[in-house]
Amino acid sequence: MLRYLKRWNTLRNQLLVVYLFVMFIVLFIVSAITYILVENLLQNNAEEQIRQTAMESSGRYDSLFEQLNMVTKQVLTNEELQDVLLQESKGEITSFNDRQSLMSTTNLIQANADGIYSIEIYNKNFQRIIPIDTTLLLDRIDPHWIIRANEAGGKLIWFGEDPLDYNYFLVGRKINLMDADFNYGGYIVARINRNYFQLNPNQQETESNDYSILVDKQNNPIVTNYNGGALEEILDTDNETIIIDDQEYMLVRNTSDLTGWTMHILTPVNQLTSGISTVQAGILIAGLIGLLIFFIFSFFLSTFITRPITRLTKTMRQAGEGVLAQNPVINSTNEINELNQTYNQLAEETNYLVQMVYEKEIIKNRTELKAIQAQIHPHFLFNTLDALYWSLDDKEEEGLANVVLAMSELFRYTITKENEDEWVTVKEELDHIERYMKIMRMRFGDRLNWEKDVDFDWLHVKIPKLMIQPIVENAILHGAGNVMGNSHITVSIEKVPDKQRIRIAVSDNGPGMSGEKIAQVKKHMEGSIRQQKQQGLALQNVQQRLRLFYETEESRDIIILSEEGKGTMVSFEIPV
Repeated sequence: MLRYLKRWNTLRNQLLVVYLFVMFIVLFIVSAITYILVENLLQNNAEEQIRQTAMESSGRYDSLFEQLNMVTKQVLTNEELQDVLLQESKGEITSFNDRQSLMSTTNLIQANADGIYSIEIYNKNFQRIIPIDTTLLLDRIDPHWIIRANEAGGKLIWFGEDPLDYNYFLVGRKINLMDADFNYGGYIVARINRNYFQLNPNQQETESNDYSILVDKQNNPIVTNYNGGALEEILDTDNETIIIDDQEYMLVRNTSDLTGWTMHILTPVNQLTSGISTVQAGILIAGLIGLLIFFIFSFFLSTFITRPITRLTKTMRQAGEGVLAQNPVINSTNEINELNQTYNQLAEETNYLVQMVYEKEIIKNRTELKAIQAQIHPHFLFNTLDALYWSLDDKEEEGLANVVLAMSELFRYTITKENEDEWVTVKEELDHIERYMKIMRMRFGDRLNWEKDVDFDWLHVKIPKLMIQPIVENAILHGAGNVMGNSHITVSIEKVPDKQRIRIAVSDNGPGMSGEKIAQVKKHMEGSIRQQKQQGLALQNVQQRLRLFYETEESRDIIILSEEGKGTMVSFEIPV
């Protein structure tokens, strides 16, 4: 496979690949820009069309509202109605015959108006004049609509859904008396059929998933073809898109200046960009044709450029069989001719430098041989101590011999070649501490004791070599060495709760340290205070190795807990 790839790794093929890659990038960028522009254009045109539809729908409902305005204005300006309300305002009671005549007049006007089911007239005392009954206006509509009608000064007010019948809406206005300086004379309330505000046919009967929602100023629906839930979410959102039943819709709103009503039109986004698939296919086909044409021209161009270089390469290959030979002159471009001249100079200088390079290689080999011979081999120390052990054993110095053997194993563990592993298991480190304790008992005797508190599950965990022993050594020298009587060292290894970490701690029953002393030791560990006679070198060494072997989030710094007269505990954590 590699040989096959190497065969095709030529300058001509590289030029061809580069040309095609550049052309692909250019076509990709142009296609992407074209696609984005066309998609935005289609979406903007569709959105503008939807906005136009919303404006037309709002205009249609403005026209319907204006028709209601004209009919109710025609009723309240009727001369007969004005006379009846004028008499009522003076305290005169309207006769039954006058009411009957007024009802006939309003029915005639109502018959010529579309959408109005009935008209109700009230005097300024909120008593109904027509239809003829004792109903009060305050029992008919909410009082705040009366206040709004008074504030409107005679303009038509939308009351909303009829509380007595869901199939009707209510509109009304205050009546001003023309013969009494337009003083307040009563109210007119009209009941409107709900079908009067039905959606137009191209909104109501459509095969798409478009939805239209018309609401009043209080966001109460007037007419809609949307039957799903989350209607309040649609009306309250300020976003231009909304997700309904896992489908994305574009939301377009238009608020009427006349009525204050808002038309909401929801259109599926995939419907707006339905034509983009055709654009994608066209761009893809055009890109493939462009790549094919560019491939043909790139092939001939790369062949024309690399043919003189190929000839020069064949000549240079022949030089690999022996001493570099002079290259014959090739009539070509200035660059190729200069390359030939450079090769000829290189061949001449290379022949001259071969002998010099050969001699330098000999000197280098001799230097490396001397360096190898100068390396220190620690095995002589192991062999010498082993021989000493057997000689002492013949003289029945068994105790001292065991110490010497422990020292030999300790040196064998400590001194590591460059190619040996710097990582050991917890068990190996504890065995090393055991050998170290044998030697230290030669100095402190039976008053030095130590114990291990380790769960067997953590004996296999890998740790850097000599991470625990220096802390034990520090505990002996500064703890047991400063205590009169027995001293006790404890090495504990435990799992950190809820974390994949283990905590290694070494504690002693030494004299302990004050807070100032602990702070001074920590400064020694950080290297901010110059050490005297290698004080604190063990902790500093462990601290630095923790930071070298582990990342910051994997390991913590050494923690020192100590109290004067109660001993010291030094601990650190590492990942399992």
